[in-house]
Amino acid sequence: MSLLKRMVETPLYIDIRKGALNDLASVLADQRISAGGHFAIVMSKSGKDKFSEQIKKSAPNADLFISPGNSLQDATKLADDLKSKKYDAIVGVGGGRVIDLCKYVATKLEVPMISVATNLAHDGIASPVSILEDKNSRGSFGVNAPLAVVIDLDVVKLAPNRFLKAGIGDVFSNLSAVKDWELATKVNGEKIDGLAASMARISAEALLGRPDSIGSEEFLVALSEALVLSGIAMGIAGTSRPCSGACHEISHAIDLLFPERTKPHGEQVGVGALFATFLRDGFDSFQELGFALLQHDLPISHIDLGFSDEEFGQVIKSAPTTRPDRFTILEHLNLDDKQIKEKISEFNEALKSINFN
Repeated sequence: MSLLKRMVETPLYIDIRKGALNDLASVLADQRISAGGHFAIVMSKSGKDKFSEQIKKSAPNADLFISPGNSLQDATKLADDLKSKKYDAIVGVGGGRVIDLCKYVATKLEVPMISVATNLAHDGIASPVSILEDKNSRGSFGVNAPLAVVIDLDVVKLAPNRFLKAGIGDVFSNLSAVKDWELATKVNGEKIDGLAASMARISAEALLGRPDSIGSEEFLVALSEALVLSGIAMGIAGTSRPCSGACHEISHAIDLLFPERTKPHGEQVGVGALFATFLRDGFDSFQELGFALLQHDLPISHIDLGFSDEEFGQVIKSAPTTRPDRFTILEHLNLDDKQIKEKISEFNEALKSINFN
């Protein structure tokens, strides 16, 4: 028997079910993370208003804190404030901003982090990456992945439908991201992690073709699992590569160029993935992804996001600069202004062939 084995870092515990938030303290005790419930819970103000009473009943010995913000400075200050209390763990209860903040803080304090998602708008629930504001931009920081992930279906159902659907767009973008990774391997010899790529792809394919959507509890479980698997794929790869390609470069460019007009991340990367698929793949792949986005009432074009052809041209031109170390279809084609304009026009025409009805 071969002694060569691979160690894969995953969360110690994953709990996706109704009522999971009510068992928070017992989960941490059972997993030997915090026997006495001495941990810090960080939430947004709105999250505290909604869930603080429920959490106090389930974790009476925990201390509750309001998230100060989502900047690197906020994270550093919070870590300094919590350091002297020697908590067993940091528990982030909220959306992506709160969870990313807590992942960074827990890593800095060298204590376990527990991710408790209150919406399904993003794939950072279980990832080893924190996105924080830094110097008028958003930076990506490598952190320790959460030790446990808790998703209460009763809680996520309370989130606006738009944010649940955004998570679908984020998962679907994996299909494009993996294709970009394979392109970088073929053209530049970049090393690809087959397990991470497979896991990212499979998580997206698990949602493709399903007849149900966010109104179905079974679909919410599948979406939750897909988002968690996406995060684990990034942990396996040691990079966001399996889930981030041209699709995310386009979204980052929108954030930088039009900060007052940004839409939910999942909506932007969904459009970015469809445009990248149009540039890179055949008609069938483009149709399949476009149909899947429409099925869940997600945007399929920059027009749907509120941007003109000219503005989207600026986005496409700037997108490669957002991740200069990443090779995608945008870097491969290296389109000039005229070519970008032509491709956007062709993209608009191709979109007419996508008909959900």
